[in-house]
Amino acid sequence: MKQGQFEQTYQPLWELLEQQIIALESPNRQLSGSELASFASRYRRLCHLHALATDRHYSSHLVDKLGDLVVRGHQQLYRRKQPFMQQLISFVVAGFPRLVRAQQSYIWWATALLYVPGLIIYLAILWQPDLVYTITPPAQVSSFEEMYDPQNRTLGSARESDTNVQMFGFYIRNNIGVSFRTFASGILFGVGSIFFLVYNGLLMGAVAGHLTNAEFTQTFFTFVVGHGSFELTAICISGAAGLKLGYALLAPGNLTRTESLKRASKIAIQLIYGVIIMLVIAAFIEAFWSSNNILMPWQKYLVGGFLWTVVISYFVFSGRGLDTRAEGSPS
Repeated sequence: MKQGQFEQTYQPLWELLEQQIIALESPNRQLSGSELASFASRYRRLCHLHALATDRHYSSHLVDKLGDLVVRGHQQLYRRKQPFMQQLISFVVAGFPRLVRAQQSYIWWATALLYVPGLIIYLAILWQPDLVYTITPPAQVSSFEEMYDPQNRTLGSARESDTNVQMFGFYIRNNIGVSFRTFASGILFGVGSIFFLVYNGLLMGAVAGHLTNAEFTQTFFTFVVGHGSFELTAICISGAAGLKLGYALLAPGNLTRTESLKRASKIAIQLIYGVIIMLVIAAFIEAFWSSNNILMPWQKYLVGGFLWTVVISYFVFSGRGLDTRAEGSPS
């Protein structure tokens, strides 16, 4: 068989295999179960074709191309699984921030849905204090006043928890619950995520506005400035993951809605892995640092500003040298 006939007959096979190898080399590994199942058999045929091309002395360009695919395919087929800690460190240092940047359209939408309603209701309550009762009941308003009373030695403590360790567990459970609802409700074509983002933004703005009117500004803002960088950013990312699920259902493109949702879920779940890590950090800061009312306000603001700088710099710069193409998001 001449080289031209050989290429015409078998080129579709190695081109298909090359696309699968590229997909496997990407961080998102976008291959269906059936494609993964057929990869091994296609790879064996590729090895046979490479051996034939070498034995028949076809052009070095073709032999080298097939040889390169053989090596890359071998790396994917027989790749050794990294130890868990190595995978975790790699994800935290590079994978998570790269993924957030790749999904930044969803992130910005979620951020706007959380902060814009919060800012509007905050300003409205400064102007008309009684509006706080349209967002939260009087009993809860009184509870917030007690929590952030400047006379307290510790701030923001839940009544049923007496120690910092207990509070740490309480904050983890509470924050993960809020974030999971914000994410999981995105399956309702994104409406659920939009609702929880807007609601949490309104609640946050209402509390901030009421406590400002009550002249508890210093105790409230010195409490939230420390852990807020991790907690609020995590909620935005949770909302973004939910919006991605909703968008996959609303605009599946050429895919079925089921397949579109499966692909979106792979990325969304990875975002939630990162969110959980951020919420654990936020809970630790909230329990052991934010609630301490002995420190000077300027110390709280200084550390809070530093933590916000760390979080922003992390998502802007971390892993940037390893950025790769990721699945597109809505524009």
